[in-house]
Amino acid sequence: MARLKQRMRRFAQRPGSADLTPYRTLLTAVNTHEERIGALTDSELTEAAKELRERSTFGKDELVEVCALAREAADRALGLRPFDVQILGALGLLEGHVVEMATGEGKTLSGAIAAAGFALRGDQVHVASVNDYLAQRDAEWMGPLYKLLGVSVGWLNQSSKPDERRAAYEAEVTYAAVSEIGFDVLRDRLATDEADRIVPEPRVVLVDEADSVLVDEARVPLVLAGSTANEAADPVIADLVRRLRLDLHYEVDDEERNVYLTGAGSEAVERALGGIDLYSDEHVQTTLSKVNVALHAHVLLHRDIDYIVRDGKVHLINDTRGRIARLQRWPDGLQAAVEAKESVAATDSGEVLDSITVQALLNRYPTVCGMTGTAVAVAEQLRTFYNLEVLVIPSNQECIREDEAPRLYTTLELKEAALVKEIASVHETGRPILVGTLDVAESERLSTKLRAAGLEPVVLNAKNDAEEATIIADAGSFERITVSTQMAGRGTDIRLGGHDGEDHDRIVELGGLYVVGSGRHTSSRLDDQLRGRAGRQGDPGGSVFFGSLQDELVTQFAPDHDSPVEVDDDGLITDAGTLHTVEHAQRVAEGVHLEIHRNTWRYNKLVEHQRELLMSHRDKVLTSDAAWEELSTRSPERAAELKEAVSDEEVLVSAARLITLYHLDQRWSEHLTFLTDLREGIHLRALARQNPLDEFHREAIPAFNRIVPDSWEAAEETLAEAKVGEDGVELVKAGVKRPNTTWTYLVHDNPFSSGLEETFKGLVKMVKRR
Repeated sequence: MARLKQRMRRFAQRPGSADLTPYRTLLTAVNTHEERIGALTDSELTEAAKELRERSTFGKDELVEVCALAREAADRALGLRPFDVQILGALGLLEGHVVEMATGEGKTLSGAIAAAGFALRGDQVHVASVNDYLAQRDAEWMGPLYKLLGVSVGWLNQSSKPDERRAAYEAEVTYAAVSEIGFDVLRDRLATDEADRIVPEPRVVLVDEADSVLVDEARVPLVLAGSTANEAADPVIADLVRRLRLDLHYEVDDEERNVYLTGAGSEAVERALGGIDLYSDEHVQTTLSKVNVALHAHVLLHRDIDYIVRDGKVHLINDTRGRIARLQRWPDGLQAAVEAKESVAATDSGEVLDSITVQALLNRYPTVCGMTGTAVAVAEQLRTFYNLEVLVIPSNQECIREDEAPRLYTTLELKEAALVKEIASVHETGRPILVGTLDVAESERLSTKLRAAGLEPVVLNAKNDAEEATIIADAGSFERITVSTQMAGRGTDIRLGGHDGEDHDRIVELGGLYVVGSGRHTSSRLDDQLRGRAGRQGDPGGSVFFGSLQDELVTQFAPDHDSPVEVDDDGLITDAGTLHTVEHAQRVAEGVHLEIHRNTWRYNKLVEHQRELLMSHRDKVLTSDAAWEELSTRSPERAAELKEAVSDEEVLVSAARLITLYHLDQRWSEHLTFLTDLREGIHLRALARQNPLDEFHREAIPAFNRIVPDSWEAAEETLAEAKVGEDGVELVKAGVKRPNTTWTYLVHDNPFSSGLEETFKGLVKMVKRR
């Protein structure tokens, strides 16, 4: 019967429905070994784990043995005896699933057990975390467990030196932020000596907060840049844009994703810049482009919402976590425009040497698995983009959190007034309250209103992230009000009674932590993560979400909603039809984001295929004498001349290799720039009834096919002129000059859509102007 259900489920392709029955059977087997494993000494337990490495196969019996040994090891080494549900989670990970475990159920320990199991099977495991702090914390926390099982573990972070990174990757289990793994892969791809590469062949990646990394951040490109500086934003244009006025000089579309100069605006800009013609051939690709980018930065990107300014720098905010997005920036032109807008020093910009999306990075691994508290909602994406299924693990203790029905108000002002009233009312009981806000600006605005009402909230947002640990430690204390962005909405463990748990029983009697959402997110998963801060491990708790018809979610994704019919005096909407508006807007938002992801994936598939082909060719050049052999064939006279002048042929092989790699890397960098420019305007082809994706392929493939031939020709020319002696080739004099500095960063998704709809809007505006 179970097998029939499995077949039916696969036929129906119902997401998030991997069958738990086989894992319950394995769990029963794990429990039967408890007495035998418990009788082992520490050294015997380590030896038993070592014996697993020597087995020729690794099947169900070995999975059971791993989990039985790991349960006992965790109890002895960490003082944490895994619950049955944690063992189920580990088994699901070892079978290559994304495991959904409720918040507070101990995913970190399940992940460590699974990572140890993969290592004992003979695989190197990368545990991809969402940030450096968690990578180090979890590696050190779980370290004693790995040691008792005889498994080596390492971690690395942004400040790790090359030797430290190499040592971390040599361990059987390596904890690191997914971005750091990606940056190391990019650096390895530009290595000119095989000995400089440090990332081992990918085997297994275990992704923490899997829905966030695999879905929300999948499209984010990780970039390795070189030191060829680009032109900074023009402060004159930034100052000019500040003086333009909405509806007179520019207009913003209903979704606030695009801004356009009006006829009056174009004329004002042309006069201010000396009477130029913005739409002439001379200025349309330069001046007009700079004005448009500056206008986008000034009008559509908001301080304390999209970014903050701290220590004289612009810091982007990760909109799914509410934290500073370290190392993340917008594309160079937009980044520079925001810096000019805020009158801060421009950051380095330069030539993109290589890039890779998070999705492409993780798809390199033959085995991908992960864990999170909210996976079922993105099961379709996980199946489509990674061929992964979700295994839902039941809670160890039943969740008794009381989730109240959401409250919807007519206006933003009435919503916030009701919020303050609700918080004040609950605070009188002493019950701790966590208020989740959508951005920094809202957290500060709401905290100001709470103080005006005589309350004293503690604020946690991207501006004071250094205080995060202290604030979270006491967020469950008696009478505490914590106002936070999404920083407290994922991955945080709020203990009832504060850091020392002194008032735990008292807080339990009051109903536990009360979570109040100031608005609904564009993803229901973020709402669920925020709710999940309360009611952990059987503790009581409660949650409620407030919303208004003026919230950005509604105005952007459900602008044509019906007017409310039943409204109380305080603005609370009670008619059922209107109450579904927010849920409808949320579903539309999720659909939009899915389509953006799917569309980006379609384009990136070709780029990643091209990257694989080129890197295969580059590896051959790097690890063999192919460059010297090819150039000798192309120019036998020059080869004979060099052999006569240089006695050591290895010097010639090295010179040919370095020259060839330089030109190959240069052509690839130019190709990436070409693809970026092509992608930005390819949707215009739809106006001529052409398929943009087909047109992208039609131009991208021939351009790629020219890279290797062109690089050979350039290398041949360079070798013909290069001075090669017994000490090697004089690269700089030969024009082979690699960037003397490189840096890494993530490119924030361009916040402005560029689809066909916006193209038509832009054409309509242009017609009106001219």
